[in-house]
This record gives sequence, C-alpha cells and structure tokens, in this order.
Amino acid sequence: MYTAHPITIVLVNDEHFMPMAAALLKSIQVNHHSGEPIEVYMVSDGISKSSKKKLEKTVVKDGFSIIWKDISEAIPSDVKLPIDKTTFPITVYARYFMAHYLPKDRERALFLDTDMIVRKEISQLWHTDLGEHIAAMVQDPRIVTFDNDWGGVKNYQELGLDGQLPYFNAGLYLVDLKKWEAEQIGRKILNCVHDNIKYANYPDQYAANIVLQGRWHHLESGWNHFASEENPDPYLIHFISRKPMYASYEYSKVYQEEFYKYLRMTEWRNFKSIGESARYIQKIRKILDKFKTMFR
Repeated sequence: MYTAHPITIVLVNDEHFMPMAAALLKSIQVNHHSGEPIEVYMVSDGISKSSKKKLEKTVVKDGFSIIWKDISEAIPSDVKLPIDKTTFPITVYARYFMAHYLPKDRERALFLDTDMIVRKEISQLWHTDLGEHIAAMVQDPRIVTFDNDWGGVKNYQELGLDGQLPYFNAGLYLVDLKKWEAEQIGRKILNCVHDNIKYANYPDQYAANIVLQGRWHHLESGWNHFASEENPDPYLIHFISRKPMYASYEYSKVYQEEFYKYLRMTEWRNFKSIGESARYIQKIRKILDKFKTMFR
C-alpha cells in the first residue's frame, strides 16, 4: 500500500470547464472515506479569481485542499510544444510534466481529465501497485489496439510495432513520478508528436502510447468508463466528446443526471446548460491559442 504522501491529484482546466471540474472534485470528496488527505494541483489556463474562490468554497475542508498553478509554470521553458491541426488545446501537454510543478518529494500523482466524475473511493485507485511499470491507465474501449483504422497508431508498421499492442486512453494516468522524470517521458512524448505529426490525430495520446508501449499497468476498465456506454456500476465516468453541461449532450441521461447531482452540491448549483454557439466559440478560442503559440 502506498501511504508516503497525501493523495496527489492533478487537473488542467480553464474558465469554460470550471463546472466540470467542480462536479469532478465534489464527486471525489463525497465518495472519499479513507481519511487520507487529498491535495489537488489545479493547473489554471485563465481561470478567474471568482471561480477559484467558488471552487475553494465548494471543496476545501477536512483535509481536502487545492493548490493553484498557472499554465505558464506547468511546462519547462525550453520545451517546444507541437502545433497540430486538431482542436485539442495545447494545455493537454501539461499532464506530461507533472514532476516539473509538483513538490519534489512526491513519488506518484494521479492525473484526471476534468470531464469525469468519480463514483468510488479514490484511495482504491491511488494505492494501485504499479510494480515495475511507469504508470497505470485503462485500455481505450473504442480504439483497443494500435491497428485501429481511425484512432490508433496509423503508422505502426513503419515504426516496426505490432498492430495488436493495447492502446490506452490518456484521460487518466497514475504515474510513478520518479521513474517518469528519470526517463524524461514528457520530452519523449513531445518528440514523438513532432516526428509523427501527420499521423497524430489524438496527438498526445498517440505519442504516449508509442513511448509507453509495454510499460504501463492495465487498470480495470471501470476506472475510465466512457459515458457513451452504460454500465451498472462503473468506478469513474468519462464524458468523452459532448459534455453533460452542453445542451447537445447525446449519451447516457443517467450519467448526465449523476453529473448534475454533484454539480448541485457546488457553487455552480444554478448552472444552466450551454448551447452550441458557446461551445463552438470555445473551440475557436483554443485554435487561436495554438496560432498565438506558434508565432511567439
């Protein structure tokens, strides 16, 4: 059992997705009964002071704390971020440099996408035995293997890789920080994206699967269950694609109501669903952010 430090969780978020982050953290708090302290390191990409205060009012108590880090602190200054053609924000790469901005005595960290809610005791995941592995993830239920023709590693043959290698989803990482940093995994992932940019349709996920092939522990599928498929009792629900806070959400209504159950426990309890125009505006902003980065 791993007990050296508080449960250390990393999220990367912006103002638009604060309701998602609030519901996620409240779900973790409500289902946490082990008594272990939880420290959340929130990497902020333009989160307002008022939203920070609202989130702190929502969850900061009884050993549950939030430490704010600006996105400018999250990636080493000498690292060049790849500019791809997708709508994924450049902030996705902050998850690969957790050792850069977490306390140096931390030996492991749990990264979560903010479009999730946790339904089980988080310490069960935290205490996973990694063995000799660098990290633990869940095999992607849609892509499954490298040879998937729409979302896998399209150039796996050119790279000399087996098409049947298991492919994980990058929304959840339980990381051995010491091993990760010693091997400079974050930099290797970025180099892989740079070298294979035309094949990287899910850029960071594509590269992480290549770099970490054979070196990750397979978590139970319940720890990253997609909302597109109903399951009687998943440990964690991952709202891929359309988020439950959007009017155009199209997946399980049961899971959407569970999201709102937790959201109503937060300072966003009166939140109203977001229409398509606002969703598109957010995507355009992220694309513009990439171009700004390109010309700095």
